[in-house]
Amino acid sequence: MRFIADFHLHSKFSRATSKDMEVESLARWAKRKGISLLGTGDFTHPTYFAELRSKLVPMGNGLFELKKGEKGVKFILTTEVSNIYTQDGKVRRIHNLIFVPSFEVAEAIASRLGNLGKLSSDGRPIFSFSAKELVKMILDISTDCMVIPAHAWTPWFSIFGANSGFDSIEECFGEMSRYIRAIETGLSSDPEMNWRLSALDSITLISNSDAHSPNRLGREANAFDCELDYREIVQTLQTKDRKRLLFTIEFFPEEGKYHYDGHRQCGVIFSPSQTKASSYLCPTCHKKLTVGVMHRVEELSDRPEGFIPKNAIPSIHLIPLEEVIAEGMGYRVGTKAVEAEYERLTERGGSEFRILLEATPDELASFVPPKILEGIVRMRQGKVSIIPGHDGVYGKISLFPERKEEEKAKEQLKLF
Repeated sequence: MRFIADFHLHSKFSRATSKDMEVESLARWAKRKGISLLGTGDFTHPTYFAELRSKLVPMGNGLFELKKGEKGVKFILTTEVSNIYTQDGKVRRIHNLIFVPSFEVAEAIASRLGNLGKLSSDGRPIFSFSAKELVKMILDISTDCMVIPAHAWTPWFSIFGANSGFDSIEECFGEMSRYIRAIETGLSSDPEMNWRLSALDSITLISNSDAHSPNRLGREANAFDCELDYREIVQTLQTKDRKRLLFTIEFFPEEGKYHYDGHRQCGVIFSPSQTKASSYLCPTCHKKLTVGVMHRVEELSDRPEGFIPKNAIPSIHLIPLEEVIAEGMGYRVGTKAVEAEYERLTERGGSEFRILLEATPDELASFVPPKILEGIVRMRQGKVSIIPGHDGVYGKISLFPERKEEEKAKEQLKLF
């Protein structure tokens, strides 16, 4: 069966997350988005794990569903772990996702990790041992688990991050590298950027939302054609099965908050070549620039931009429907008018992903206002204008840049 999965998200017990990040609300939003399988996130947090045990029931295939509430959305037990440690004289900060097949395995992992750090302080716990030791520990508990490097290119907390990462999977995980069969590309990179590294040809590239609030679910996701079954999903990821992993759903990577280099305090946004020309220093304050994902890919790549490997799994770039609606209506995301229109469209269209991916323009025209429909068509055609994200600031994407030029012109006329 075909379905969309979003494996990486956080609960209300993680820092800077919405109080609505609990399974009932997540299931309602997933249905609205068109997502059939969600990671639970944060199963290592004691209070959240107790909630998961009380609210979810095992389906007998390594997945779970709500005891009460939305039954159409399934869950897979996941968490994210932060490892901060020193290797080869450098401080490393690595985030990894962990997939597990049962409450019993999750409990065993939490028990082991609880002896090495404080699990109740944050849904994403921090440990001082290496990522390699993490993989060994997890697989010693159960070989059915899977460990996946999270948001692999972000500067501060990732396997390839410019500030604290490594140059290869092998450098990070050593003899445990053979068990790293997938990486999460993150919001600031996409598969096309990762295809430039031949070392990743055998690695499955997945994409997830890393959502901290329910409306962010699915901003990146994965489309499967297989059984909703834990072992079949993990096997698909481990073997890079192109028949069962159909495509990934992507942000336009320029919209990610670490795509380009820069210094947000001074408003500096640089391409890799500009950063090199300025000796990696901010031209305004002369502090070190934050080196972004694009720069890091350029450093490690051994192929030109645009290279497509033979075994590449396709990707589709989308803009969240709320953002399309907001720009089409001329309002901001989060306003009541945008929220009301989002609810109306997803109710009428079936789900957000059906509207963005599947419905024909003729079908959409029967219930989508013309300007919003035009935005959807432009998005599908890749006709977008983007100011790249940098140094923790999200990029600014526009489907109607001509409208902004008109507004600028009007403002200038008011000055005379």
